[in-house]
Amino acid sequence: MDIWQAIEDRHSVRQYELKPIEEDIIHQLNHEIALCQQESGLKIQLICNEPQAFQSFFVHYGRFKNVHNYIAFIIKSDDDNEKVGYFGERVVLKAQQLGLNTCWVGATYHAKKVPCSLHAEEKIACVITVGYGITQGKPHKSLPMEKCCLCIDEKTEWFEKGMQAVMLAPTAMNSQKFFLTLKDHHVDISSHGSYDKINLGIVKYHFEQGSQKDSSIWL
Repeated sequence: MDIWQAIEDRHSVRQYELKPIEEDIIHQLNHEIALCQQESGLKIQLICNEPQAFQSFFVHYGRFKNVHNYIAFIIKSDDDNEKVGYFGERVVLKAQQLGLNTCWVGATYHAKKVPCSLHAEEKIACVITVGYGITQGKPHKSLPMEKCCLCIDEKTEWFEKGMQAVMLAPTAMNSQKFFLTLKDHHVDISSHGSYDKINLGIVKYHFEQGSQKDSSIWL
């Protein structure tokens, strides 16, 4: 499965089969996590066979079921949240390519039950559930693309493909509170609302993958 197929196929999944992730899949996912840690400086931890963090009222409110595996993102400053979104979505799409399902989780889990070793200045920014979904999820409702972008330059094929990938990006509560502007052959991007920095990182990663441009594209 290539990255575009992963972008199209990946949907949020909150309910999982009671099926352990195979050791080979864990190894490949941990390899991707290690690369992301090296490139980002983030602290990222895959936690397997641990159900306690997703056993509470808030979990039932969030409609989670049988979550025994998740990835924790640990930060020292809220300034790191854009990296969490960017590299977290990279891990999410790698998981999809490995045949796993995922869901970004900002609040509806028991953070104190997550078995991470935190230093005094550290905190968990969010977690991503991972496993074999009971279903493959379903596409989220999306705004019209023209409400999320503006082309001051003449629209290019790479910008169109980037935006197609962006419109499939997960955002907090599916809010899609982002806006991209093509200007002087570069792209300006803004995001607001809940988890705006994490959303910003997710959207940037999707745009780069869809457009086949690197980070030098951003204004």
